[in-house]
Amino acid sequence: MGEFWPVEDVLTYLGGNWRVERTVRDLASDAEGRFTGTTVFEPLEEGGLLHRESGTFVWQGVARPAERTLRFLPGQGPGSALVRFSDGRPFHDLDLTTGRYVADHPCAADLYRGEFTVRDEHHWRSVWRVRGPAKDLVLTTGYARPI
Repeated sequence: MGEFWPVEDVLTYLGGNWRVERTVRDLASDAEGRFTGTTVFEPLEEGGLLHRESGTFVWQGVARPAERTLRFLPGQGPGSALVRFSDGRPFHDLDLTTGRYVADHPCAADLYRGEFTVRDEHHWRSVWRVRGPAKDLVLTTGYARPI
């Protein structure tokens, strides 16, 4: 088996429940936060998946509830998806046919560059590097299917 695990059908692969652990590191201040929670990918009536993430984010010793919602819509082929914010704005494309994908998302003057890697049928991760005048961050998220 290679370093990455190819995904033939990204929406089928992602469907269901995942445990989530994320570190957020501010490279400018060397501060670090941690998110722990769950992500559920549920079918959308119009096709694709609704991604609902919820959990607790701890930053500088303060724990707060955190959540976000995204839409993963069918892409050009079964190995790809179009990721949208909950309001429908484009976020990034995703293609896991090789088990690895890099996506860019410009946000004002900052650039988010995400690398997605699939290790096996139960584990994948994303690493977002955010650079610009407002931010200098690394967000590393591990996803694991509950056993």
